[in-house]
Formats: sequence, structure tokens, C-alpha cells
Amino acid sequence: MVKAIFFDIDGTLVSFHTHTIPESTRQALAAVREKGIKVFIATGRPKVLMQKAVGNLPFDGYITLNGAYCFTSDHKDIYKGSIPEDDIERLILFNKQHPELPFVFVHDDTWFITGVNEAVQEVADLIKIDIPPVQPIEYARGKEILQIMGYFKADDDNKVFSGILKHCEPMRWYPLFADIIARGNSKSHGIDKVIAHYGIDLKETMAFGDGGNDIPMLRHVGTGIAMGNATLEVQNAADYVTTSVDEDGILNALKHFGVL
Repeated sequence: MVKAIFFDIDGTLVSFHTHTIPESTRQALAAVREKGIKVFIATGRPKVLMQKAVGNLPFDGYITLNGAYCFTSDHKDIYKGSIPEDDIERLILFNKQHPELPFVFVHDDTWFITGVNEAVQEVADLIKIDIPPVQPIEYARGKEILQIMGYFKADDDNKVFSGILKHCEPMRWYPLFADIIARGNSKSHGIDKVIAHYGIDLKETMAFGDGGNDIPMLRHVGTGIAMGNATLEVQNAADYVTTSVDEDGILNALKHFGVL
């Protein structure tokens, strides 16, 4: 029996084409909650971008920043996993040598970026978000940084994570940048924190996702479902592949498993 379902946002709940949540998904979420099943967000987005993505749709809790920050529907903290300050200091020195690489820092309920280039604009256009305010990288000092977004490609991962962000790891769902979180955090780790809070067994969980950062979650839950628009790597990590977000994928999967 499914007691909790976790949903990624971009490419899962929200279409990359229409930038909206399909009506079939809205109806499915309402029907699931009417049955007493809890529904949760599990996203790489920060809290500051939640309202714009899902509007006033009700959820029982939120896993944000790829598991680095989890909280309840009434905004009570369940878990925070911040990036160590020594990693921040090394990144400040690195960015001084490579100012052409923008970095976003997420702290508290807000964020900032060190600069704007074509990659930043492309990602903002892709998911229809505002670009964060620009601040010098030193602004990150003394703050509880929960996630960094680095606008560099995977070819640079070894250099960045072996010598600079030593206690962090990347979560990629788009080639132009990486969500960067403290090592040990992930959507699956966030799920463990959330279900412990609500007294739900892992076997009673289901999750939907489409991006590379969803792979740990899809492998971890009782039933992992990849959207039809997911990459082959994500589909291979799932227990089931449904249709795309634009083809009623969430509703179809819930019907397939007898949840609805």
C-alpha cells in the first residue's frame, strides 16, 4: 500500500513546453490526497522558487535543494545539511581565478549569483525563473549555504570536486550546470528524513522523476517511476516508465499501479 508519493518538479510536475502543471496531474494529486496518501515535493529548486513552480497546490511537505533542506507544509524544518565553510573559502579563491564561471549560492530563504552569462540565461529561460540578484562571491561568507549552483560542464567536475569543494558532490539534470550539495545529501536522503518524521515505511513510498538528480530517489523508494520524457539513464534506474509529463504521465502511472 502506498502511503507517500514524492514528485520532482521540472519535467515531472511541470512541463518544459508549457511551463505549467497539466490539468490531469492536478486532478490526480487531489484524488491521491482524498485517499489519505501524503504527497511531497522532491526538487533541486530552492524554497524561494517553490511558489512560482507549483502555485497554491497543497503538499504535505517539501524536499528542496536535492535533499539539503526538508520542511513541512507549515514550514517547520525537518532537516538541513549545509556546505562546510572551508569549501566555501576554497571556492572563493577559485572564483577569483575564474571569474567567468558564475556560481549561485542558496541560503536561508533567498539566493544570489556571482555573475550572469549565456548559460545562466539559457537555464533561466528553460524553467522560466528569474535570475538571482548579483553579489560578489565574498557575500557567501558567514552564511548557512545549503546549495551552490555551478555553471560549468561535467568535464570540470574532477577539478572542482577533488581540490575545491572537497565535501560536496554534484547533481546534474542539465549539461550547462550542476546543483552542488554537501556530500551525503540527496533526494533519497531527504526522503528518509521526511518519512521518519511522518512515521512512514520506505516500502510504502513511490516517487516520480525525469532528471539525473532523481536517480538516487527512484532507486531508493518502494516504487520509482520515470517520466516518458526522462533520459534513458533515468528510465533504466526506475521500476516503471510512464508517458511524458505532457501525455498525462503521472495520472497514467497512478492508474497502472492501482493507486487511482
